Amino acid sequence: MARRKDQIKLGAFLLFTGHHVAAWRHPEASVGTEFENYLELAKLAEAAKFDTIFFADGVAARLKDLNAASRKAHSGIYPFEPITLLSALASVTRNIGLIATASTSFSDPFNLARQFGSLDRLSGGRAGWNLVTSSDPDAAFNFGHDAQVLHADRYERAEEFADVVLGLWDSWEDDAFVRDRESGRYFDPEKLHRLDHKGRYFKVRGPLNIPRSPQGRPVVVQAGASEPGKELAARTAEAIFAAQITLEEAKAFYADVKGRLGKYGRSPDDLKILPGIFPVVGRSEAEAEDKFQSLQELIQPEVGLNLLSQLTGVDLSSYPLDGPVPPEPPVTNAGKSRQELVLDLARRENLTIRQLYLRIAGARGHWQVVGTPTQIADVMEERFENYGADGFNIMAPIMPGGLADFITLVVPELRRRGLFRSEYEGTTLRENLGLKRPANRFSAENAVAAE
Repeated sequence: MARRKDQIKLGAFLLFTGHHVAAWRHPEASVGTEFENYLELAKLAEAAKFDTIFFADGVAARLKDLNAASRKAHSGIYPFEPITLLSALASVTRNIGLIATASTSFSDPFNLARQFGSLDRLSGGRAGWNLVTSSDPDAAFNFGHDAQVLHADRYERAEEFADVVLGLWDSWEDDAFVRDRESGRYFDPEKLHRLDHKGRYFKVRGPLNIPRSPQGRPVVVQAGASEPGKELAARTAEAIFAAQITLEEAKAFYADVKGRLGKYGRSPDDLKILPGIFPVVGRSEAEAEDKFQSLQELIQPEVGLNLLSQLTGVDLSSYPLDGPVPPEPPVTNAGKSRQELVLDLARRENLTIRQLYLRIAGARGHWQVVGTPTQIADVMEERFENYGADGFNIMAPIMPGGLADFITLVVPELRRRGLFRSEYEGTTLRENLGLKRPANRFSAENAVAAE
């Protein structure tokens, strides 16, 4: 197989004290609740020339967990709303991309387009929107619903939501604002485009009252891997935060999604696939294993079971911990792809419930690698060169030490192999990810090209 000509893209997925479910209990983990904690991590990632930092989000505190006799996890409590946090980080960073999660189920498309459009301009063209549909059942009660929104309805709404946001981001052409003081002409009306959208879920006139950014519009990221999720990603996404554990699964997902792009007039290079990886790095195998076990020993059974419930939508607390996962768990309205991934792992490796939560407590259903810098670089290179990934979202086990370990030990090895940059290619997120700058769909030039 010929070696790929491009290089690995790297994102830093920043989560509290770290991605391991028991990270907050580790003595070397930061508290992770103050702006200074995130400033330190953003600076670390930017100095290492990462493409982006990435924030997940939720819009509910899980009452079942908060009301339980044992309260041993953050239970949906987030220190900051991510767009606000990234707006602050935009002023103290210069090159790194800024990706925030926002739900189509519990947002308004005009407000979301305006918020991300503002972040994109504040940062000089470094913003990205991670489009999710929110499977959290508690979130529905904060937005006027009496029950969890059905999976099919969530994706139908998401399709229309994405169309509205993308249309609003094209409200103004790049050179619409002439600001001619002598003639008194502020903008060219020919380069203003009203959306006038009328659909099942939304009625939005437009235009958006924010000009285009240096990168044209924020990068659209998607995380769903269900059938509707893959189709939505093929039509609208420019990056996918994927979750596959084996090389075979990763290659199949990569080929599947990239193979769908043609019917939407897109090329494979228009979409970057960035699976999550949970790396525990040691200078020796024994050191790496000791680091991992020090976290595993902090897991409490209640927390492990709760994590399984979040990822699968199935309450397993009434089953024996050291017994098998039920062969036919009930159908739920949770995230379909993550549920399938976790339950398939249990069946494939014949895991008990306890073994299953121990197995996913770090990576939470993503790819977990424990080893030396060479070993971790080896498997990342294998997945990249075999077209199972275009890059990776680094899910450090604890913060800040786990991210610092990866940067200090693994990044130099990737560079030695010619797999990762030493300097940024450009100033915008699109330039660094190798994504083209989108033309305004309403512009005269674009209309001629489409004929």
